[in-house]
Amino acid sequence: MKNKGILIIVSGFSGAGKGTVMKKLMSDYDNYALSISATTRGPRTGEQDGREYFFKTVEDFEAMIANDQLIEYAQYVGNYYGTPKAYVEQMLNDGKDVILEIEMQGAMKVKEKMPETLLVFVTPPTAAELKNRLVGRGTEDMATIAARLKRASEETVYMDKYDYLLINDDLDECVKELHGIIQAEHSKVSRNINKINFFREDAKIFSEGE
Repeated sequence: MKNKGILIIVSGFSGAGKGTVMKKLMSDYDNYALSISATTRGPRTGEQDGREYFFKTVEDFEAMIANDQLIEYAQYVGNYYGTPKAYVEQMLNDGKDVILEIEMQGAMKVKEKMPETLLVFVTPPTAAELKNRLVGRGTEDMATIAARLKRASEETVYMDKYDYLLINDDLDECVKELHGIIQAEHSKVSRNINKINFFREDAKIFSEGE
């Protein structure tokens, strides 16, 4: 009996290392697929439709919204971004575990629509380490980093709304732990009702004296 995949949302503070964790998870283990977002922004050099994004016109995207074809969507800097429901459901039905990296408010919307979604929150071990990582990236000025840290402080209210907290201290250990969490989820009774019912039906033969 084929297992359906699990939709996993990974969120966390800017600088927590979410992208690095997911990249290593994908390279270390099979059976994971990254969700591909739809967007109305134009493709950048080297980007391909269906690989980095599904590129849509504004009209097409708004039709997807109207027809409830998106799990979640948001608008940033004049462009729409969203998660197509059909693509995710196809991957899940194929038995793939689908990883979706989105911010906290989007994660709450997905959980509301799809309660079986697994929510994982990634964080460094301390706030001081979060600041060190943002500074160490060397890509932003201190004012921008301060704004990111202020936002992280505000985002702590979402932490206890997630199913699992993942401390990203040692990358290898963090990835192993995430993989272990997902594999354990596959064995949860609530995800195996069909198998349980199959066994119950199969075992009836014993109660009939065989």
